[in-house]
Formats: sequence, structure tokens, C-alpha cells
Amino acid sequence: MDEFPYAKKIEVDKPPRPRPPKQTAVIEQIGCTGCEACISFCPVDCIEIVPGPVHAELHKLVEVDLERCIGCQLCARYCPWETIDMWGYEEGVGVAPRLTVRSLLYDFDPEQMHADAETRMGPLGA
Repeated sequence: MDEFPYAKKIEVDKPPRPRPPKQTAVIEQIGCTGCEACISFCPVDCIEIVPGPVHAELHKLVEVDLERCIGCQLCARYCPWETIDMWGYEEGVGVAPRLTVRSLLYDFDPEQMHADAETRMGPLGA
């Protein structure tokens, strides 16, 4: 993967990662409770809080900044709901849109995001 496939919606004022990791964390947001346990374990502070899709003030989600994740596995290991999985970097970037309910970091509309992911990766579960 030469270029990251998604445009950033917001710029996060945090240092960039020196090179893509071998693996990256992807959150299956449908199972995320917004407990924020993963945030406290992330050594590079690349997990952001995202307002939930229905009751934004009450239900929060989290999202990994895929361009900053170093693949350390700590968030996946300590997520009490087991909604964070580690993927090979390119595969993770491809599958992340399918598992994302709402994104604060990346500028994509959910339907287009899911269609683009299927184009890159094939149907989920295939």
C-alpha cells in the first residue's frame, strides 16, 4: 500500500508514526461500549473518542487512528468487550470501514465507506 486510502476529516496534533506497522488495531464499533479502557493502554495515544450514532451524548465509541497505530496489541489485549482485533496492516486498513459505525477521524460517508471496503477486500465473511 503506497498511499493511505482515506482523507482525514480532522488533523490530530500528535506525532506521526515513522513507518507502517506489521499489524494494526481495528475496532468493531458495533460491540464497543465506549468504556475507554483501550485509551489508557495505548502508548502512542492513537485511540479517539467518537460520539455514538444514535445518542451521541450518552453512548460513545472509540476509533483507532490507523495512520498512527504502531501495532503494539495492548488495546486488543485489554479490551474488556473483545471488540478490538489485530490485522495485518493492509488488511486492517481494508477491513476497518466495514467495522466502523461512525468515524470522527476520516472523511467518508458510511455507505460509500462500506462499498469501498467491499471493492478492496471482497464481501465480509468471504
